[in-house]
Amino acid sequence: MGMNVGSGNSEEAEVMLDINTTPLIDVMLVLLVMLIITIPIQLHSVNLNMPIGTPPPPTEKPIVITIDVDFDGTIYWNGEIVPNKAALEAKLMQAAAEPVQPEVHLRPNKLAEYKDVAMVMAAAQRLGVVKFGLIGNEQFVN
Repeated sequence: MGMNVGSGNSEEAEVMLDINTTPLIDVMLVLLVMLIITIPIQLHSVNLNMPIGTPPPPTEKPIVITIDVDFDGTIYWNGEIVPNKAALEAKLMQAAAEPVQPEVHLRPNKLAEYKDVAMVMAAAQRLGVVKFGLIGNEQFVN
């Protein structure tokens, strides 16, 4: 806090009420620089412990079920037409109940509606199919 130094008249001396903020700003800037220096550098990577060597070959060839969704919403199970949603769910439930689940490959047509493809994916997830994949994605790349 500073005071005005006047002419010696105590009646005219007024207390200066303004605070000198320059030292406060200096301290704040020093603290900010110290904070920036002490923050560790962020690494934009995920460290993974990957297995070493080649994995053993599979003992038996996996069973593959192919589900095709045609442009008009028709669903094919290994080339055979599935008449309705209940029949599809029955087949998916049977595949999920097997001790070694088969791989289910979904191959939608480029012109198929999203709701038809999403219905098959949701049914597979709901019924417990864990080996599920989309194939034929190269047709969607322009």
